[in-house]
Amino acid sequence: MKRKLWHIFGPVACACVLVFAGLLLPLPLDKPSDAEVNDAATSLNQTVLLGQQMKGAAASRGYVPFIGSSELSRMEPFHPSVLAQKYHRGYKTLLLGGPGTQSLTQFVDNQNVYNRLRNKKAVVIISPQWFTKMGQRPDAFAYYYSPLELTGWLLAKRGGVGDRYAARRILQMKNTTGLVHQALLNVAAGQKLSANQRFVLRLQHQLLRNEDRIFSRFDRKNHIKKINQAAKKLPSTATNAQLDQLAGKLGAKSSRSNDFGISDAFFNKRLRGKRLTRLQGSQCNFDYRRSPEYSDMQLLLKEFAKNHTQVQFIIPPVNARWADYTGLPESMMNQTVAKIKQQLRTQSFTNILDMTKDGARPHYMEDTIHLGWRGWVAVDQTVRPFLEKPQPAPKYHLSNYYFTKKWQNKVVGAN
Repeated sequence: MKRKLWHIFGPVACACVLVFAGLLLPLPLDKPSDAEVNDAATSLNQTVLLGQQMKGAAASRGYVPFIGSSELSRMEPFHPSVLAQKYHRGYKTLLLGGPGTQSLTQFVDNQNVYNRLRNKKAVVIISPQWFTKMGQRPDAFAYYYSPLELTGWLLAKRGGVGDRYAARRILQMKNTTGLVHQALLNVAAGQKLSANQRFVLRLQHQLLRNEDRIFSRFDRKNHIKKINQAAKKLPSTATNAQLDQLAGKLGAKSSRSNDFGISDAFFNKRLRGKRLTRLQGSQCNFDYRRSPEYSDMQLLLKEFAKNHTQVQFIIPPVNARWADYTGLPESMMNQTVAKIKQQLRTQSFTNILDMTKDGARPHYMEDTIHLGWRGWVAVDQTVRPFLEKPQPAPKYHLSNYYFTKKWQNKVVGAN
């Protein structure tokens, strides 16, 4: 009976063992083509963000990371990817983010990218709305969580205040299990990983790398068609003033149905009717001044400083008419922005485009909190020269103070 069972199931078991063993060996696959990388760079696909191959290839081939959240997904005529393509800029965009991605997610998911940005440039969009009492939402972190990037981070040499803080914050997301969870506990406690932990993590990491190298080639969903269609709405050549004028016209045409200057499509779908009435005065108690997000942001700054990456930060505004309607406190917002800027500037991150006073400008905002038409043109007027012209070599001076609860809860006066 045993012999018969072996003849039936033995070949299957052997095949499974061989396949699994094969996945643990480095796969000799071709590097992704330029077309594949170009598709992936603006796709905002979850597969790309959670993987390494496509992001790493793009960063290695000179694509500039644009790190942010949901504002990156709106492929309209003045979006950075559209402008870069239409006017053959000296850079291509690598879009990293999605709805719900904040500093902690960006820290974990882009480890492979940061290591390829030595002496290069990046653009980071920091939304004040990230800085809530809880900071990164665990459900959003779970959706974007990359086991591949996290195991790679754990296998690198770990130590210091920043790494212990990162491990504690990842554990707070309650999304890790098994060996990875135990390894994070070790790092959080300042302990080295055991030889057995490192061995198993290396096997797991290789398996995940091979999966990424295989399956990232097949997920070719992209925004190329949307980018091409948006580019057709732009003139073949244009000055900054002409782009701003055109953006104003398109914004006016697209926001006729409401008094907030919000895109008609967004307003009609998300706000019209009883929902709008319920939201009046709903943000009067919002507070972004105290949040673990400040220390999560410090994790990103640590990566940039380690690799001498030159970074252009952008702090977008809130739609001023919407803020008045919902009661969002202006003084609180001013103090939030002052705190963000203080954390950046005191550590020599000085390239900051603060747009928070522009929320009342016509057609700057597409909806309640996201940049639109003229807002993207204003971003381009800062980002383009930053990326196309040489910048002074950064001399960063980081402080572990920004990982403390004292800083997280400190209220900074507006400036």
